[in-house]
Amino acid sequence: MTVIIWVTEGTWQSCVDAARSYVSPGSDVTLLHVTGDDVPAAAHGAYRGLLGRGHPERDPGARVEAMAAGRATELLGAAAARLGRDAERAERHGRIEREVVQAADGAELLILARDGDRTRLGPHSLGPPTRFVVDHAPCPVLLVWPETPPEIDSIPPPPHRPT
Repeated sequence: MTVIIWVTEGTWQSCVDAARSYVSPGSDVTLLHVTGDDVPAAAHGAYRGLLGRGHPERDPGARVEAMAAGRATELLGAAAARLGRDAERAERHGRIEREVVQAADGAELLILARDGDRTRLGPHSLGPPTRFVVDHAPCPVLLVWPETPPEIDSIPPPPHRPT
């Protein structure tokens, strides 16, 4: 079995714990981190547009990219240590939701966590990138709560329909 674990800030621990519980020891596991390109691109653009050209060493976008890469490496290292078994580590860049879907192509399971409103059950417990991944994943998805799920009575009431 080929399993992808989507490693994100704040929820990766629950994904790794789910893999430890549900994924057989003989499975191939990939720890995936995706860094969005929007923040570094904004920093590059601001520098070029507002601060001038000709000194690429002063471009803050390069520092932002380096910090993001360092953080991705840290998260993947922590996830690998928590997993406690051999796993491939994959770092990707681009539109986060599309990169995750593309990385899951050919996998037999994708593990990810809820990242929206975690105070109640319902569709708002998924942020937009996670919703996109759940809706477009080319494989089965194991969707986990990063902490204890809310009580069943947190489901919003149905809309009022006139009779």
